[in-house]
This record gives sequence, structure tokens and C-alpha cells, in this order.
Amino acid sequence: MSTQASSIEELVRQLAARLTEKGWMLATAESCTGGMIAAACTDLAGSSQWFERGFVTYSNEAKTEMLGVPAELIAKHGAVSEEVVRAMAEGAIRHSRAQVSIAVTGIAGPSGGSAEKPVGTVWVGLTLADRCYSERLILNGGRCQIRRDSAYYALRKIIHILNDFQ
Repeated sequence: MSTQASSIEELVRQLAARLTEKGWMLATAESCTGGMIAAACTDLAGSSQWFERGFVTYSNEAKTEMLGVPAELIAKHGAVSEEVVRAMAEGAIRHSRAQVSIAVTGIAGPSGGSAEKPVGTVWVGLTLADRCYSERLILNGGRCQIRRDSAYYALRKIIHILNDFQ
């Protein structure tokens, strides 16, 4: 097992503990990670106590149909944007019984990048208690590495926010 895989497993255990302490549930809305975060969460036995559901919304249509992301928002800003990842995170809350959400959209490559949004551009969105956080990442590596790093970062970030939440 790789160090990163075991690190993701440890992050999931920490996340599970924080969510269980608060009695909260998590929903994920994933595009470029294709369900990796949801899979990592449900790999942990007992995850049904804190993991509510995952949305894999790879296409723009799925983002609109499953999460309620306005098509106009995607057309104006692109699927890989702060506006869209925030709408994904908020949509995951609206379309679930969760109190916490993680959303990820990005360009994992090897193609699909541009000068404005190169391969490795990833937006992470997190919603917690009516607050939405977002952050842009520029990641290096191949497709698999970018996807794994995106999942790792999103998990680490939500734990950080949960630890700071009063």
C-alpha cells in the first residue's frame, strides 16, 4: 500500500471521528475525482453512521440535473471554476440529508487544459453549517496523481475546518 493511500485512510478515520462527535453526515459531489472521496469514505467500516451519499457529476449535465448547478453558471465560468464548485458543494447539501459536503472539479489531464486553466487546475468546495469555502489548487503530476492529490487535499481541508468549527 502506498504512503498516500494510507494517509487517505487516516484522514478518513479522522473525518469519521469528527463527524460522529457532532452527529453530522457527509455528502460528496465529485467530478474529476470520479467518486474517489466517496469510495475512500465507504471503505471504512461503519461509514453509514456519518457518510450520507456521494454524487459523481462528471458531465456538465449531471452537475445541473443532480446538484442543481445552473447551466448558465457553467456556461459563463466553466465547469472548473470557483462559482461551479461552490454550487456543487451547496447542491450536495440541498439534495441530501447531510450537514457537511465536499465538492471537487478540475482538469486531471492529460488533455483538456488551457493557458487560463492548465492541467492540474482543481477547485475544492466545502460546505459546513451554511458556510461555503472554496480553494483553487494547481497540482502537478499525471492524471492519477492529480486525482489522488485532489482527494487527499479535500479530506485534509474539511478536517481542518471541522477542527476549527465551534
